[in-house]
Amino acid sequence: MISQNIIFALSKSQALVRRFARMHLMPPTSTVENYLKTIYQIQWGFRADELVSMGQLAAKLGVVPGTATTMVKALSDSGLVVYEPYSGVRLTEAGEKLAAMVLRRHRIIELFLVRVMGMNWSEVHDEAEKLEHVVSETLITRMDEMLGRPQVDPHGDPIPDSEGTLKREEYHTLLDCPIDTPVVILRVTDQDVAFLKFIEESKLMPGQTIKVETRDIAAESVSVRSGAQRPVTMGMLAASKILVQS
Repeated sequence: MISQNIIFALSKSQALVRRFARMHLMPPTSTVENYLKTIYQIQWGFRADELVSMGQLAAKLGVVPGTATTMVKALSDSGLVVYEPYSGVRLTEAGEKLAAMVLRRHRIIELFLVRVMGMNWSEVHDEAEKLEHVVSETLITRMDEMLGRPQVDPHGDPIPDSEGTLKREEYHTLLDCPIDTPVVILRVTDQDVAFLKFIEESKLMPGQTIKVETRDIAAESVSVRSGAQRPVTMGMLAASKILVQS
């Protein structure tokens, strides 16, 4: 169950979002939630005092820095972020909880679409982007129960729990894991449709055991093998998006 303190914080934050939207000081809730979720994902690996720059945020959202700054100022007025001009932004406790719950909805929906609706894992990200803003917490709770309270989504990304807590894990990428040593693929961090299809066709799905055979710095390539399959060679950027553990 979600604690009363978190329920209060979330309801207060959501009420603020709705109030600012009605006053035409803030864009629709879906835009607010997308900003909060994106800041959350960028700052996840940061130190507590580290800020997300406007350039980072704008690039991730596909907007110009000026647009991102205007939105962040509105979020700051609502108490969801701390904004430091010319430095960057970070979420407040209320903003972090709200962002985590959006991310939870997104990842549960993705898994539901794959397991229950039979959609391909490369198709579900965009659908979840739309649905995450409109489904109720009651429906998400029921979906979570139906799925057996999963820990990860179809891409291996961890799902925040019902309290909005996201478990931290240590990973290697294919760029820094041991060579010629079995490792298990746990996450694929790029949700681009073409990239996910490449991963599926190459049999590099989460749960698969593989070995990195070679890394060629000059050619900027990595060669991996899964069992008796033929080796798969990819660029280093692609290899950085595949997270593994020994």
